[in-house]
Amino acid sequence: MQLEVRDLWNKCLNIIKNDISEQSFATWFAPIVPLKFQNNTLTIQVPSQFFYEWLEEKHVSDLRKAIDLTIGRQGMLEYSIVVDKGDRKNPPITFNLPPTNQAQNQQNKPSNFPNPAKSPFELKNLDSLELDSYLIPKYTFDKFIEGDCNRLGRAAGMAVANKPGLTAFNPLMIYGGVGLGKTHLIQAIGNQIKDSYPDKFVLYVSTEKFTNQFVNAIRNNSIEAFTNFYLQVDVLIIDDVQFLSGKEKTQETFFNIFNHLHQSGKQIILSSDRAPRDLAGMEDRLLSRFKWGLTADLQQPDFETRIAIIQKKLQEDGIQIDFDVLEYLAHSIQTNVRELEGVIISLMAQASLTRKEIDLELAKSTLKSIVNEQEKELSVESILDVVTNHFDVDLDTLRGKCRKKENVFPRQIAMYMLKELTNLPLKSIGYHFGGRDHSTVIHAVQAVSEAMETDQSVEKTIRNLFTRFNLKGVQS
Repeated sequence: MQLEVRDLWNKCLNIIKNDISEQSFATWFAPIVPLKFQNNTLTIQVPSQFFYEWLEEKHVSDLRKAIDLTIGRQGMLEYSIVVDKGDRKNPPITFNLPPTNQAQNQQNKPSNFPNPAKSPFELKNLDSLELDSYLIPKYTFDKFIEGDCNRLGRAAGMAVANKPGLTAFNPLMIYGGVGLGKTHLIQAIGNQIKDSYPDKFVLYVSTEKFTNQFVNAIRNNSIEAFTNFYLQVDVLIIDDVQFLSGKEKTQETFFNIFNHLHQSGKQIILSSDRAPRDLAGMEDRLLSRFKWGLTADLQQPDFETRIAIIQKKLQEDGIQIDFDVLEYLAHSIQTNVRELEGVIISLMAQASLTRKEIDLELAKSTLKSIVNEQEKELSVESILDVVTNHFDVDLDTLRGKCRKKENVFPRQIAMYMLKELTNLPLKSIGYHFGGRDHSTVIHAVQAVSEAMETDQSVEKTIRNLFTRFNLKGVQS
């Protein structure tokens, strides 16, 4: 029996693994223990109530798919939640993953199409594009944190969502690097349009999906049906258009669809990992159309935006942590939003598994394998530690209000080093010194810079402090 349930769960895991990231799989599915399989019901043990709630909120569709493919549509999933580190368990919480909606099945049944279809949703022969707009409900404008890095794109997206097809932003093209929120933003636009204009057919599709459908249409001799389907879309959202590069036939078909939709006043929204001018292997006539509307880029989030993203994410999950932990996370992860959210999820999972509060120690432990050595070395804490040790002052004095020369000078040097060695804004640096404002930090940096030019001993001191971080010299 135990072997049977393990084999069944392993089959489920193999299905789930293909649909989620490696990090999510390792965090949320690797700790699960299969217990039994009886009466068409699979029972799995999860480490905590938090784990159960997270799976139900974030991965229920992944679990439903796995159960459907391994047990069948009538399969059920039962959770057994560990309440402590002993053997006691509360009664299992049973959740019957919803069977396929019967009404939807009726709507999905093929018809003879005696008349032209009134809705593109009735067209069934295009690789499961019958009913679903392929929009993920969690992607909304409320959850998309605005900052200097994305303000133009978000504002343009809101304008399009309020008046699809009626603004000058058609097409709207959002571009930027990996994990900066392109998919979130374009799906947020689609979700708001669906809410505001329920009669409009909004369709989100990746370029890879579009290309595969086109290839299947060629194979099945159904190009006309494929094109006709897309011509009925009111709002077409195409993700990662850079993957059209080099696909001449697919580009030609997309060009024709684009022209028809645009001329009909339908809204087109695109995303790409680079600006149109940098898209190689793309037809000039298609590139020119990408530039008809508005092109907006998403950049790496600045420190304040990263803080806001972390706060929003934790707020959604009802978690509060100290500001020094927030600042440590925002300083440690500077690359993109996706990695930042992944770290937050890992941190919450660690807190749940270890039954610990989220504090600075747990944050450092969780990020140990993520943050590289130099980033850890250049933390605020380590820089202040080097300064206090060198000048033999305690941390409270360094951060305090004392204006004695023997304390002011080390404080100014600490501010200077934070300015040179981190990406912290001046306001955040001032926060570490009793909440001083940015003008105080500017004065400190200028004072140290001038002293280095006129006093060789000051320059030597700064160089010695820099070498503690394996840096070659003073940064200009």
